[in-house]
Amino acid sequence: MTLRSETNPQGDIEITVTGLRPGEKLYEELLIGDDPKPTQHPRILKAHEKFVPWEQLQGQLHSLNLALSVNDVPVIRSFLQQLVTGYQPSDEVVDWVYLEQERQALNT
Repeated sequence: MTLRSETNPQGDIEITVTGLRPGEKLYEELLIGDDPKPTQHPRILKAHEKFVPWEQLQGQLHSLNLALSVNDVPVIRSFLQQLVTGYQPSDEVVDWVYLEQERQALNT
């Protein structure tokens, strides 16, 4: 990738400064991870996010789908913690269907 400018009209990326518009942010964080890598342009970074290989992810998604089909919230939360970097659920389960099923199981 190269910067398109007056001195390099064949560049891939053109950056045009237009100024701020009403309500526009001064700074925008678009990366999820904590390990951005530099590019040739000092103000453009690229992400190197962790990922799960497709063969492994496919099996985990199948298991997650099974947990979803029976509304097993603790297992669902566990899968999300494994699959989504940085996911930190709150301590309290607020799924009303799950809580009612749990209450009924305790009463039988």
